[in-house]
Amino acid sequence: PSPPLPQPPPPLPFKMVQGVKIVDGCIVDVNPATGDVIERVPVATEAELSESVRIAGEASVAWSCVPLEERIALLKRGCEAIGDIAAEMAEKTTEEMGKPIAESMAECFEAADKSDFLDLIRKANEDEVLGEGKPQSLVVRDPLGVVAIISPWNFPSGEIVLLALPALAAGNAVVVKPSEVAPIVGRMTVEALASALPPGVLQCVQGDGAVGKALVENEGVNMVAMTGSTATGKSIMGGCALGLKRLVLELGGKDPMVVFGDADLDKAAADAVQHSLENTGQVCCSVERVFVDSAKKAEFEDKVVEIAKTWKVGNGKDPENKVGPLVSKMQRDRVAEQVGAAVDAGARVLSKSSVP
Repeated sequence: PSPPLPQPPPPLPFKMVQGVKIVDGCIVDVNPATGDVIERVPVATEAELSESVRIAGEASVAWSCVPLEERIALLKRGCEAIGDIAAEMAEKTTEEMGKPIAESMAECFEAADKSDFLDLIRKANEDEVLGEGKPQSLVVRDPLGVVAIISPWNFPSGEIVLLALPALAAGNAVVVKPSEVAPIVGRMTVEALASALPPGVLQCVQGDGAVGKALVENEGVNMVAMTGSTATGKSIMGGCALGLKRLVLELGGKDPMVVFGDADLDKAAADAVQHSLENTGQVCCSVERVFVDSAKKAEFEDKVVEIAKTWKVGNGKDPENKVGPLVSKMQRDRVAEQVGAAVDAGARVLSKSSVP
């Protein structure tokens, strides 16, 4: 008789998304520095998501009738509410995704400091008269209705504010799905901003990519704004195409830094280190490649190594640490594999901290 065919491994008792476990309908929110569970955050059901979009659609009608100046004033109050809890949000940001506490503080307080930004948004939404003499044209900007926001984990409060304020100021209602990697900070941001707005105008739904997909494709959503990976952006673009929905995407990059022969090498080396290592390198516009004039290469490398040694690695809650953990074990293992492959291909490791 033929030998028995190998059996597939039993299914895992949980779903894994971006290194995050989804267990019994809840996101298991874990501190990447310690591995401790912070909270289990319920994932929105299909019915709950649909109800949020329905409520947003109804709320958008009245919100669009609120005068622009009044909408801007309410949004400024919402930003003040974010400022009231910014320190608490910063602590939670570091717990959820590992960012050094100084960077978390800067992000959260900057998320609250949006008065000038809102003034620019107000100006951009004002009616505009085109042409001199007669005839003239009057440009009036009308809201679309409901805007869905899919926000990232690397700036879990700042990106929500940057995406939501223009949509809300224009008279749209907004439904935010924070990243499943940083659901609590996302919820705190939305709830603080929404506290100054009429009910239903700004809501939060939690979940993984499946929830995001359902939100994007919901017939009640008129526009989608998303910051994240190129692969996810392509998927969202496909979902929006089904209903010809308006779309704003900010995706990843592979950003080079170029150091010419006449450059200030001290400044260039400091910039290379800072913009490679801040937020543990988890920024879409981080420095990921450096091209250096061959005559300056050795000197530049020495300067980079000396500066990099001053960037202490560890738990982001410790203010002495300038580099926190990567956002998940999955991401850490992926980066370690990339470094190993580079070394195998001939790369040299000039400086290395202990790997948590």
